[in-house]
Amino acid sequence: MSHAEPWANPSAPLKVLQWLGKEDAPLLFRLRADMRQWLWGLQFMRECTPAHTRHNIEQIVRLGTYSRDMLQALRADTGLHYDQRTQGILHFYTSKKEFDGALKPAEQMRALGCERQVISAEEAIKLEPALAHIRSQLAGATYTAEDESGDANRFARELVKLCEAAGVKFLMSHTVTALRDAGGRIDHVEATDSEGRFQRLRADSFVLAMGSLSPIYAALLGIRLPIYPAKGYSVTMPVKDASMAHQVSLTDDEFKLVFSRLTGPNGDRLRIAGTAELNGYDRDLNRVRCEAIVRRVEELFPGAGDTTQASFWTGLRPATPSNVPLIGKTKLPNLYLNTGHGTLGWTHACGSGKSIAHIVSGVAPEVDFAFCGM
Repeated sequence: MSHAEPWANPSAPLKVLQWLGKEDAPLLFRLRADMRQWLWGLQFMRECTPAHTRHNIEQIVRLGTYSRDMLQALRADTGLHYDQRTQGILHFYTSKKEFDGALKPAEQMRALGCERQVISAEEAIKLEPALAHIRSQLAGATYTAEDESGDANRFARELVKLCEAAGVKFLMSHTVTALRDAGGRIDHVEATDSEGRFQRLRADSFVLAMGSLSPIYAALLGIRLPIYPAKGYSVTMPVKDASMAHQVSLTDDEFKLVFSRLTGPNGDRLRIAGTAELNGYDRDLNRVRCEAIVRRVEELFPGAGDTTQASFWTGLRPATPSNVPLIGKTKLPNLYLNTGHGTLGWTHACGSGKSIAHIVSGVAPEVDFAFCGM
């Protein structure tokens, strides 16, 4: 929940200009002949004012703290395990300018109930001794003790098992081809199964939660969603030298990377994820960007991970210009939105799910958030 400062902030326009054309840039706009990309980019720039940034932080923090509470309640009720760690998240800064720029957002977050504390480099090393290697580079840090981390993939798979035990039916390996409306309502969803057989799926209510594909389906219904795919990268490698590897979850704000330690059925691993590439729906792995992440890991924690066994993954995040997700009603009375979560999909998952369940049921959500259509 401490990752509440949106990508669109007053410092972003200059950074974007500096990063243009750099293959390993933390945020890369790969300019295309794509009107949706240009319109999204203009909206992104409009969100970079101090007033918009303060408003967006407020929305993101409120949903994030509520979602954390819902996640903890879910874990307590079900015993869900997903390699979770509850040691907080430490944001460290190797640039004094970046550190100074984080102070005001951290102050605003604290006022909203997210206890993101500003700490010295020495205090950061006490919390995470693995940072001692770069002591001379550390400008400062912030620490949120209430933050958590874990394996998002395992969380999703374990949650599926719980839902199936409760009677939920999942149609895996299906491809949604269209949402069909009739009489001002969604009548059915058209889909094909893994063998290409056509199906019409009918229900009382429908929630559009198709990630970066959401605007494509919504456009056919005359609904414009300000979502564009932001390709993110993830690197996972076995721990090679435990004495050099971090224990606390970390965020490298300058390079837009997060570092997690995963210890579970799949062994002791480091997972490093982040950056964003705006390049349409392309999901190809860019080796330059992959190597840049591995290089940063070696700079910070030399020898901690076995880079020879690093595995790479990329996925498309459904990004809104403001980083605030779209949750709530649409102009069609039985179609709802739960999409546009960008880099905070898991952070906001439980709070978003609980809220959209309330909205579909005609009950007011428990969190003060700018829900769509409310």
